[in-house]
Amino acid sequence: MRTNIHPVSRPVVFRDRAAGFQLLTRSTLDAQHTVVWEDGKTYPVVDVDISSASHPFYTGTSRVVDTAGRVERFERRYGRTAPVRP
Repeated sequence: MRTNIHPVSRPVVFRDRAAGFQLLTRSTLDAQHTVVWEDGKTYPVVDVDISSASHPFYTGTSRVVDTAGRVERFERRYGRTAPVRP
C-alpha cells in the first residue's frame, strides 16, 4: 500500500451562523479561522450557509407550493398544446 497519499483528517468545527449551531466533527477541510470549543481547546472553524438547524425541511418551516395554480397560469399564458388523456 502506498503511503502519504491520503489527506490528513483532523477535528473541525462547522458553524451555522444563521441558526447559531456548531458541530465538532472530523474533516479534511482546511480553515483560516479558529474557535474555542466547549472543552477549552482551539479548533479550526468552517462557516456554512445551511445546516440541519436552519434548513426548511428539517425545521418544519417549508412552504407548500401551489403547483395547480402554476399549471393553470402556464396554460392561460401559452395555451394547451396537447389534448388531455382520460
